[in-house]
Amino acid sequence: QLQFVESGGGLVHPGGSLRLSCATSGDSLSYYTVAWFRQAPGKEREGVACISNAGSVTNYADSVKGRFTISRDNAKNTAYLQMNSLRTEDTGTYYCAPVQLYDQCIFRTTSNSYSWGQGTQVTVSS
Repeated sequence: QLQFVESGGGLVHPGGSLRLSCATSGDSLSYYTVAWFRQAPGKEREGVACISNAGSVTNYADSVKGRFTISRDNAKNTAYLQMNSLRTEDTGTYYCAPVQLYDQCIFRTTSNSYSWGQGTQVTVSS
């Protein structure tokens, strides 16, 4: 069963930076358009950033544009989310997943039955 595995979260002060990593458990990441999502306590999961399988197409939520950068290294079978200028409202559990690609990548998983990983916790607090 396809599942993506997230890592790299932690506790950081406002204005700080973190880099998250995403890998697959078995299959090659290069087959997939990858997105990062996040979920804050009491809120719905929301899309943050996505990148096409070749890395030529990216898309960002307005709330993170100019602060977050999504990238990938298919040779290392890993996708990344570089998060700079972090704010308290960026706090949440971050997940990665395979998503659909049209003229741009969108925050919709390739399958309604996709099994989400455990995510990685990001806490931004002074």
